[in-house]
Amino acid sequence: MIALYLAALSMTPNAALKPTGPDAAKCTAGSTHPAMLVVVEGFKARTGTVRVRTFGGSPSTYFDKKKTLLRTEVPTPREGRVAICMPVDRPGVYAVDVRHDINANDKTDRSDGGGASGNPHVTLFDMLFSRKPDPKIVQVRVGSGTTVVPVTLTYLQGGSLQPIR
Repeated sequence: MIALYLAALSMTPNAALKPTGPDAAKCTAGSTHPAMLVVVEGFKARTGTVRVRTFGGSPSTYFDKKKTLLRTEVPTPREGRVAICMPVDRPGVYAVDVRHDINANDKTDRSDGGGASGNPHVTLFDMLFSRKPDPKIVQVRVGSGTTVVPVTLTYLQGGSLQPIR
């Protein structure tokens, strides 16, 4: 099924979509290493960097920066989606978060975008009160090989977080 999805991605208008990041080789066709290929889309601007973090273990530790398993940062692509390879040690259940740092200052600003595995609905109040999305929505089951994880970025617009269309 993963091979079909990867083939479909390569046939879309963004045919140059290839795994990127320091561990890209672990997401190539035929690899049996457990990994997530995080496919990020919905960019508001083509500046800055894209940061992806993975989390495992207890759902109560998802999105706690002290419990990050792996953090990868890449330049924002000039066009289309970006596919970032995030290997994990073993098959299991994980969560992913993404931040588009528009000005590449390594700080979360009001102009930055974000998203998570499962594309949960997040409100401004969730952000203000540091409420985490439901673990059932953000969990990703990873087996041996590559699991594709689509993430659509959302940005603060008019007081609410919304995807850019």
